[in-house]
Amino acid sequence: MKIRVERDVLAEAVAWVARSLPARPPAPVLAGLLLKAEDGALSFSSFDYEVSARVSVEAEVEEDGTVLVSGRLLADICRALPNRPVEISTDGVRATVVCGSSRFTLHTLPVEEYPALPEMPTATGTVPGEVFASAAAQVAIAAGRDDTLPVLTGVRIEIEGDTVTLASTDRYRFAVREFLWKPESPDASAVALVPAKTLLDTAKALTSGDTVTLALSGSGKGEGLIGFEGAGRRTTTRLLEGDLPKYRTLFPTEFNSVAVIETAPSWRP
Repeated sequence: MKIRVERDVLAEAVAWVARSLPARPPAPVLAGLLLKAEDGALSFSSFDYEVSARVSVEAEVEEDGTVLVSGRLLADICRALPNRPVEISTDGVRATVVCGSSRFTLHTLPVEEYPALPEMPTATGTVPGEVFASAAAQVAIAAGRDDTLPVLTGVRIEIEGDTVTLASTDRYRFAVREFLWKPESPDASAVALVPAKTLLDTAKALTSGDTVTLALSGSGKGEGLIGFEGAGRRTTTRLLEGDLPKYRTLFPTEFNSVAVIETAPSWRP
């Protein structure tokens, strides 16, 4: 493999994919980032059997190829590179990163031992990136953090036609947010329980794109997964088993009084 890519493009792509690397990988190869160069593009992938991430950027590809290197080490190197074009090449069991007067050599990991990334489920619909990020932030904050109760660490995504509802609880508080989106099918209907941390991190990372595609499949390709795609980035994560308690009856439909409060009141001396 031999490619040339802009430093900022490389650093941003590596940082985004490396964020999904496990702190304690169950296998050494899962600490690696998979780089694949072909057809004028360079893709970066990570996978830990739960969450996968993939991003593709434009690059000058002189020689196609695939290489697996330490993800955290490559991320550290990219942050230290000067603002110059970066050349990445492979020679046997080594990968070389050259940028200006900087030169780094990384030992490669066995590509053949790296697991295949899960297939993206069929697209269910799209939503503006800012709307999705705002909704995820408002709801994920109420999710539990006790791993002994995994159901409460998730955000429930309920899709009914052109409406998406996000809900979460930690037993002491409940957060619910609805927003409109553009479904692929007008009678789309699905329910999924997604890890709150993964949902929040993904929503933040995809705000750079105009829209975010949600992909959810109950059966067939991508069963048990939910996928998010936007701005050339793609993430999949396994769904949590179970469901949140019935919550709609907890919210009253009639009120005796209503208060209107400014969310950011102006301060006057």
